[in-house]
Amino acid sequence: MRRLVLLIGTTASCLLAAQLTACSGRRDATVEVVAIGTPEAAFKTSGQLATGAQLLLGATAEGLVSLDDQAQVVPGLADRWIVTDDGLSYIFRLRDGTWPDGSAMTAESVRAALRSAIGGLQGTAMARDLADISDIRVMTGRVIELRLTHPRPELLMLLAQPEIGLLQRGRGGGPLQMKRDKNVAILSSIDPEKLGLPAVADWQDRIRELHLRALAAPVALARYNRGEADVVLGGTVDQFPLVDAAGLSRGAVQFDPVIGLFGLAVVHDDGFLADPANREAIALAIDRQGIVAALGLSGWTATSRIVPVGIEDDPGGVPERWTTQSLTERQALAASRVVRWRAGKAEPVHLRLALPQGPGADIMFSRLAADLAKAGLMADRVGEADPADLRLIDSVARYPRIGWFLNQLSCDTQRILCSSEADALAEQADDAPDPATRAALLARAEAKLTEANVYIPFGPPIRWSLVRGDTTGFVPNRLGYHPLMPLAIRPK
Repeated sequence: MRRLVLLIGTTASCLLAAQLTACSGRRDATVEVVAIGTPEAAFKTSGQLATGAQLLLGATAEGLVSLDDQAQVVPGLADRWIVTDDGLSYIFRLRDGTWPDGSAMTAESVRAALRSAIGGLQGTAMARDLADISDIRVMTGRVIELRLTHPRPELLMLLAQPEIGLLQRGRGGGPLQMKRDKNVAILSSIDPEKLGLPAVADWQDRIRELHLRALAAPVALARYNRGEADVVLGGTVDQFPLVDAAGLSRGAVQFDPVIGLFGLAVVHDDGFLADPANREAIALAIDRQGIVAALGLSGWTATSRIVPVGIEDDPGGVPERWTTQSLTERQALAASRVVRWRAGKAEPVHLRLALPQGPGADIMFSRLAADLAKAGLMADRVGEADPADLRLIDSVARYPRIGWFLNQLSCDTQRILCSSEADALAEQADDAPDPATRAALLARAEAKLTEANVYIPFGPPIRWSLVRGDTTGFVPNRLGYHPLMPLAIRPK
């Protein structure tokens, strides 16, 4: 693995942008940002975070590294780092600076904050992603080392996630500082010198105050429509039909080219769902492209694969399924399996589908119910917290490697049916003696997960935002994450 030394971070890169925009006429303007969600969820600081909470924690509590507006890893509290050739040691040198309480930002204090952040993720798929961190060592007063049990090329991307933002006594080290006014987060820039960065003349004249609110989707879109919001972030398939209903221009909608999981997970293996062939019947019956067409989306590609084509370590062992069969043929095959299972049974097969609330989910359920009916299956809609047979998973990949997909569907991290055989193969891949063996084991793990039919893929998740034409600092990206610091730079 090559050595990595990067010398410019999110805040530092904003310094140059600010130099270019110092003469803005909107000197007193405030950036109004709305995250789709609830105020209660927006102010969380640990565990799995909603969009608003990710934005706030990412803005006020940098990790060792951070994400810029293009979802690239850049320096955070560490201004440089190296990765040893065996990939088992990441050594970070911390920049000068202090915590918000005035105490020194030492390697000891950063180690404690990092352990706390990782500990707060226990029970989540991200904890499994980070499980190979075996030790966090203090080397000198400003140097910290992470030791791994296996090489993890995606580690920097994981450490840059907002959930790994580092806190000291409940507060982070910037680059923005927050004051809460009821349900509004008022964010202002911390002077670069206080962050251990080079001084910038007239810094506060080059950065705008930013207000963040978390609001339900209809309220968020109405606020944007009235010109009271510059950006709306966190849009998913559930709320997308509201864009047209609100009369908003499609030109304002920005889609992120994300990958991840968007499909139905099987919750248990009771009754009809006990047989993998019956679970496959559900997958056979679904018209994936028809669902998205009904939502009014274009440019979306359906897939029957769990792991999308083109990720960095895709072993390519599992092709698209059922490519030689038409939808009509697939639905007929599914119906024959339902008839065979129901032989001698009077009651039809009812499947409880747990979906979120929203007009997009309403359209999805209508289409899914119609598709399943063609196979002789009855669909009943239930809430996300209710007992269910099938549950929608809609998650963006935090890094583009097969491990993310296997971890998300592992037996440790989801309230769904899983494959212990796939998990075992994935663990063997970690100990593989060479890349070829590792790739072969990962391919077998994906194949086992596919054969088990515990997850029914639709295609990539759908993530969208509303952005005014004069907004700076917003770039569609593969993570669907849009940090607030670049949005605070004054436009030209």
